[in-house]
Formats: sequence, C-alpha cells, structure tokens
Amino acid sequence: MLSYTVYNNENTSKWVTFIHGAGGSSSIWFQQFRAFKNEFNILLIDLSGHGKSKSRFSENSKEGYTFELITGDIVEVLNNLSIKKSHFIGVSLGTIIVRDIADRFPTLVKSLVLAGAILKFNIRSNMLMIFGNFLRSIVPYILLYKLEAFIIMPKKNHRESRLLLVKECKKLNQKEFIRWCKLTRGIKKVLKSQRQIDIKTPSLYVMGAEDHLFLPSVRKAVSSFTNAQLSVIENSGHVVNVDQPNKFNDRVIRFLKSLD
Repeated sequence: MLSYTVYNNENTSKWVTFIHGAGGSSSIWFQQFRAFKNEFNILLIDLSGHGKSKSRFSENSKEGYTFELITGDIVEVLNNLSIKKSHFIGVSLGTIIVRDIADRFPTLVKSLVLAGAILKFNIRSNMLMIFGNFLRSIVPYILLYKLEAFIIMPKKNHRESRLLLVKECKKLNQKEFIRWCKLTRGIKKVLKSQRQIDIKTPSLYVMGAEDHLFLPSVRKAVSSFTNAQLSVIENSGHVVNVDQPNKFNDRVIRFLKSLD
C-alpha cells in the first residue's frame, strides 16, 4: 500500500486528499496542510515509487504505470481508512489523476481542485514530451528532470518550486522514472476525454498566470464546463501552491467551504 499521512480534525467529518505530481511527493503540500487542517481532516499520499512509498513493481520489472493502476492504489488507501467521500486536490500530473478518480469513482469525490492543471499539450509541451521519451533511457533521469522543470518553470520566482521538485525527484531511480514516463503512451487520449466530458463534480482550476504551457488550454476548456470555475493567480507559474501559497490556500478553502 502507498505511504500516507493523516491529520485528524475531531471537529469535522470532511476530508481533503492531496495528490502530488510526477517526481514530487506529499511534501509539495507543506504550505497547505497547516492552513487546511484547521478546517478539514487531511490525507497526504505519496504515489508509488515517490516520497516514502515503495514501487509497486519489482526492481527488474519492465512494466509501466497506467492511470487505472495509480487510481486503484489511491482508492485502496481511502478504503483502508474508511473514507467514504473526500475533496481531492491535485497538482500538475496529480490533476489528471484526481480527475480520473472522479471519472471512475464519482461517489467518492465531493469536489476537485486542480492546481497547475494539464488538459492539453501545446506544440512546446508536446515536443518536450517527445524529447523526454527519446532521451529517458540514455540520459541520467535527474538531468532530464531538471531540464524539463526549468522549461516548465523558467522564471526567477519559480525557483523554489523547481528546487523542491528536483529535490524530491532524487528519491526516485532511473528505472522508476522510466516506468512513470510510460504513462505518456495513452495520455493524449485521457486528456481528450477529460476536456470533452463535462462531469457534475464541482471543480476549481487554480492556475498561475505565468503557466505558459498549460494555462491557455485550461482557459478554453473551463469556459465550456458547467460545474467548473477558473482562478488565475498572478506572479505564479505551474506549481501555484508553492509560488503563491497564501493566495492559493485562501481561494481553495473558500471554494471548499462554499460547498457545505
């Protein structure tokens, strides 16, 4: 089972589950849990092979991850904790994962918060993915990850986010990094479905104004969703919860409390 941390709040029965992105860990939420634990019960999860979670695959396995496997691992944790319903907050790849949970297990999801959401690859991000897949077996993964992090988060005020993600990514290894890269095989089909299917789950997209790769497609998609809203935070890039934690916390908590 995945490694996880729980912060109980005996004054409420409401849960918030945090899901990080590729290469990160639950520590990416270090500026959130202090604010959120006063209002909710908190569940922080490390995805397979990340943070303190061991890989679900043996060392020599050539298998790769699928969204079905990832989602199943997360739902197993919630079932083990007898959590019947939760708000889900994801960042970057974590936004695709939490949306997949909402699609597969809609009764488990009270709302979605999608920070630095990925809904479509533009020309630059598509080339970055192709470039990464080509080099992943011949270039040390941490060098490739550093380059990708800089391309996605290039500005000086994104530096804390870059350093944090690179620090956490060092806990992976080359083989595990390649297993996660195999998600890209079917990711365009998943994203197309997530753009086109308008789910009933209340959703808040929180994007940095400087998220140059992903904000335009999110603006376009959210404008056609009936149960979603978009909040854009200035002076912030892709990892908006780290770049502007106070604004992020305020907007998300207000959104979640508005659903009571």
